[in-house]
Amino acid sequence: MEEINEGQLNIELTEEIAEGVYSNLAVITHSNAEFVVDFIRIMPGIPKAKVKSRIILTPEHAKRLLSALEDNVEKYEAANGRIKVQSENPGFPINFGGTVGQA
Repeated sequence: MEEINEGQLNIELTEEIAEGVYSNLAVITHSNAEFVVDFIRIMPGIPKAKVKSRIILTPEHAKRLLSALEDNVEKYEAANGRIKVQSENPGFPINFGGTVGQA
């Protein structure tokens, strides 16, 4: 018989979910009751992109996620150096800043 300690949560991660979904754009919206985070993958030269995953959070959980992300970014930068972010907002990087390929 499996023994579960008081206050311990058993979290299951299926193989499909464990593979993850690549996203290079997140769009965040909110109402008074929830935050919605849409994860999108945009590709160079393709003017259309689909939402790959949507996460809906309560305001409290959104704030907890923000705190957890800040903590993890600090730990990452302590181990790997500062993450560089472009200082000006170039808009959506549809062409990824590179040259357009020709066939």
